[in-house]
Amino acid sequence: RVLTGRSGGRHPIQDGGDTMPNHHRFYIGGQWVDPTSPAIREVINPATEAAAGSIAMGSAADVARAVAAARAAFPAFAATTREERLDLFARIGAAYKKRYDDMARAISTEMGAPFKALAGSGQAGSGLFHFRTTAKALQDFVFEKPQGNTRILREHVGVCGLITPWNWPANQMACKVAPALAAGCTMVLKPSELAPLSGIILAEILHEAGVPAGVFNLVNGDGAGVGAPLTTHP
Repeated sequence: RVLTGRSGGRHPIQDGGDTMPNHHRFYIGGQWVDPTSPAIREVINPATEAAAGSIAMGSAADVARAVAAARAAFPAFAATTREERLDLFARIGAAYKKRYDDMARAISTEMGAPFKALAGSGQAGSGLFHFRTTAKALQDFVFEKPQGNTRILREHVGVCGLITPWNWPANQMACKVAPALAAGCTMVLKPSELAPLSGIILAEILHEAGVPAGVFNLVNGDGAGVGAPLTTHP
């Protein structure tokens, strides 16, 4: 059985396989879109040294598109209430639980962690844990308080550029994505090009949970092609 995700590609990972081939699109503005220019990279499973699939590699133009989508979505998302964001976190948690095994298989495939002993028991769970913990913190977080004659206001900073490494990928992504969502920020995520499959699963989870279009964007690529344009973008 072959399943087709929102990205329009095959997802053998959803059927318990160890590949996720030919995922050559980025998640920008709530849709899976083609890269500005074609550049493909194989994803290697370090446990087998075999190709586990391939991804498109982004460029400064793709970063610019993603940042523009995030900037356009920022005013409306920043205006959401605490209750609206808590409801969003509840939906993310439910969607994550549904895709838990897919996340674990993606992590096992992309960075070689044993599926049962580590990817399933710990790594995938760490991502869900951070979404739940952040939601709990959001419930009582003090965004505004007086201090003497001063009023302290903690505000959403705007569009966030997020870059995550290959090890413990779900943990690292959730540690950045969840607080940004809680604060009312929009974002562009660049996962490690060595371990990008879990980022694709996360994008599908957030899409299913109903994260508004443009709030979360994902562009795959390396440090020179995507990381540098993202970190230097005004």
